[in-house]
Amino acid sequence: QVQLVESGGGLVQAGGSLRLSCAASGRTSIPSTVGWFRQAPGKEREFVGLLRRNSIATFVANSVRGRFTVSTDGARTTVFLQMSSLEPDDTAVYHCAADSSLQLSADYTGVAAYDYWGPGTPVTVSS
Repeated sequence: QVQLVESGGGLVQAGGSLRLSCAASGRTSIPSTVGWFRQAPGKEREFVGLLRRNSIATFVANSVRGRFTVSTDGARTTVFLQMSSLEPDDTAVYHCAADSSLQLSADYTGVAAYDYWGPGTPVTVSS
């Protein structure tokens, strides 16, 4: 069982930055794949980015590329989502999710590829 907890959300002005953290409890390291998703009010959950534990490879969605980056700490116990140049459209609840499979899912941008989810941390960007 993997329990994920996000932190770091809050209220920020447009153009500002935030760094979100995702920690996995009950484990000595993060799962094989950790993804970040966001869900704005009235909208579907949207893929933001992911990190692969073994290779430290990362990928972010086109909608946030150049503004958001995904990383991990040296011990690979926490995954970060660094968000810069934030826009009001980035307002959402941000969730991290884990896929414990060793191979990257073919549909890694889809919610069904992930087995475990954190409760989310809200991010509000004011104009």
